[in-house]
Amino acid sequence: MSERNDWIMADMIEARAERMPDFDVLTFEHLSLDGGATPDEVRSYADLHQNANRIAAALIGHGMEPGERFGLMMRNHPEYVETMIAASITGCVFVPIDPRTRGEKLAYMMQNAGCRGVICSDYCLTEVARARKTVPDIGWILALETGEGPGAVPLESEDAIDSMREALSNRTDTVDRRVEDGNDPLQIIYTSGTTGDPKGVVFQNVRFGGSAMLGVIFGYQPEDRPYTGLSLTHGNAQAVTLAPSLSMGLRAVFSRRFTKSKLFDVCRTYGATTFSQLGGMATAIYSEPKRPDDADNPVRLLVSAGMPRAIWEAFEKRFALDIFEWYGAVEGGFCFKPAGEGPVGSFGRPDANLELKILDENDAECPPGAVGEICSRPANRDEKVEVEYFDNPEASEKKTRGGWLRSGDMGHCDADGWLFFDYRKGGGLRHNGDFVNPGFVEKVIAEHPQVSDVFVYGVEAASGAPGERDVVAAIVPEDAAGFSPPSVFELCREGLESNFVPSYLQLLDEIPKTASEKPQERFLLEAFNANPKAVFTEERGRGQ
Repeated sequence: MSERNDWIMADMIEARAERMPDFDVLTFEHLSLDGGATPDEVRSYADLHQNANRIAAALIGHGMEPGERFGLMMRNHPEYVETMIAASITGCVFVPIDPRTRGEKLAYMMQNAGCRGVICSDYCLTEVARARKTVPDIGWILALETGEGPGAVPLESEDAIDSMREALSNRTDTVDRRVEDGNDPLQIIYTSGTTGDPKGVVFQNVRFGGSAMLGVIFGYQPEDRPYTGLSLTHGNAQAVTLAPSLSMGLRAVFSRRFTKSKLFDVCRTYGATTFSQLGGMATAIYSEPKRPDDADNPVRLLVSAGMPRAIWEAFEKRFALDIFEWYGAVEGGFCFKPAGEGPVGSFGRPDANLELKILDENDAECPPGAVGEICSRPANRDEKVEVEYFDNPEASEKKTRGGWLRSGDMGHCDADGWLFFDYRKGGGLRHNGDFVNPGFVEKVIAEHPQVSDVFVYGVEAASGAPGERDVVAAIVPEDAAGFSPPSVFELCREGLESNFVPSYLQLLDEIPKTASEKPQERFLLEAFNANPKAVFTEERGRGQ
């Protein structure tokens, strides 16, 4: 084994298991899962080290060689983290898969990554077994028995399934680390695939270790307790909460999934001082009914990626916290705006190691106020910008054309260099000649007492005008039977410019979202066209 490297996850955990074995670094809470009826799952560094080695032994037992891939599909269980560490020990590469993934997309990801096996929870078994029939390379499945939810199935109901509980009960010696170098791959994270087939971004071992340094940038303190309900299958939960906590010795708290109605209850119960959110979450949290104790919580810092400008200051005031805004993508690029600095709505500026510019279609830098693509590259010109999409060199080259990392996001800067996100490339929402800011529309609708969640997007304009889109507000009502569309339209007329008022209200049981809580427009559009009875207009009521 090579010399220990703290930026390699396996070495990081082993070193801390030696220094502070009994420190309860991770808590997986059950308050939001079943009201606390089941004891929380707590892991010390010693627990993580021991269990990871047992899972590593199981991987080796299945014949997994360094560099070979396996799927990892479950909600936020402690075994998820232990499997990550096991991958770092064995040199195998795990492929995080959102447990909500189904059908062709699931089979595509496993096939594309060349997965030789899958580690999953029992509530994912039905879909994994179905995908296995079309992905012949999957030779083994190791399943975690949870009994959680109606989707959980007994292991014996499927063929050739091994038990993770059994693997974790096996006594084993420490497995020698097989990673030769920190640049060896650790995981392949797939993009959401909102505009086409997902692409797998290859993450090196050292990138996880490097993410631990974000805790310093965010200003985490020794007494802080970070919290997240975001899925560990997504880079945010790993980079903002898991990596800094493991590295810095912070007592992190995880929920199985994001639950907006119980978020601050969890923070109060566990003394969480920071939590992370992505743009799709902020409006949902803000739309919760106001409570007298909203400001009575231990949270001092919200680490946000995509706080809508329209609710930014109201959010800080209502919940008595500061917002640290940042911007980054799974492929790279990083900017941040510390709390209290810069203008509201900006995602910040890059640090000295990164050059980030707003470029037009000719790669010329845009002047302040002009919208262009957000592009970045190392400040040190001797360093090359690199993105590796697994088994897709053409996409990798396109992403870094001309030596710039092309984000696909459109934004602008002000005269002082503060950066702002405007819209996803190709996804601007222009209505009757005006660009509509969805955040302002969502803020007004979120404050309606009958609205539980809302997301604003565009559909092809009924006018047929080139480049125009009609505004749709996808709404999850508190009570569908008692929902009043006219009252929502009335509220919009009172609080918005006329061109910002939605053309349609689309009622849903839930807004389809990725593991990072990003609404998926293509599924919303499918539902919009397939179920006109759930769509309301101001003039005609139900139906298009």
